[in-house]
Amino acid sequence: MARIYDISLLISPVVPAWPGDRFVFHRVEEIAKGDICNKSVLEIGSHIATHIDAPYHFKPDGMTVDRIPPDVFLGPARVVSFPETERIDVPEIQSISLSGVERILFKTRNSSLWREESFREDYVYLAPEACRVLADSGVKLVGVDYLSIEEYGVQDFEGHHILLGKNIPILEGLDLSEVEPGDYELIALPLKIAGGDGSPARAVLRELPHTQ
Repeated sequence: MARIYDISLLISPVVPAWPGDRFVFHRVEEIAKGDICNKSVLEIGSHIATHIDAPYHFKPDGMTVDRIPPDVFLGPARVVSFPETERIDVPEIQSISLSGVERILFKTRNSSLWREESFREDYVYLAPEACRVLADSGVKLVGVDYLSIEEYGVQDFEGHHILLGKNIPILEGLDLSEVEPGDYELIALPLKIAGGDGSPARAVLRELPHTQ
């Protein structure tokens, strides 16, 4: 049986979050208190933990998350690792083969940051020119192992504009710490939120038969 890797973050009030994002969990009915069932109310940011950025996130006329075809989030994906770099730029992209790659996930030292409860500003990011190479390569989806593809503090969000401008959703907040570089099957479906700029997603990787 093919091994499945859960690369999603646990959504909780203490998960590292982008400044301003939050998750609130409130139990409104509880069996232990005499209610007939357990029932909760959630207040959750659309870009909390493991999530999808839809083109509408940065493009006023871009596709909302409910309009993205589901098959974008299902299918072959390549995990590539850059454990030492502080920024993924064109030379890093040129060092890997993108031939036939439909979905690419970047594993960096970021995956070790999930052991901390506070947000880190010094995460590894994708340079805009690297995003341009990816966008021109024909990939359907780009994934990273922290909460943004951009360098913290940028104002123009050029990388997002490049990828989302070509209708390439971005999968952020992955935990790839247990995953070796290679080819897998990705399943990372967002919620079907009407008009959504993004959505939390449950992301898993499944080993392909030849990798067992």
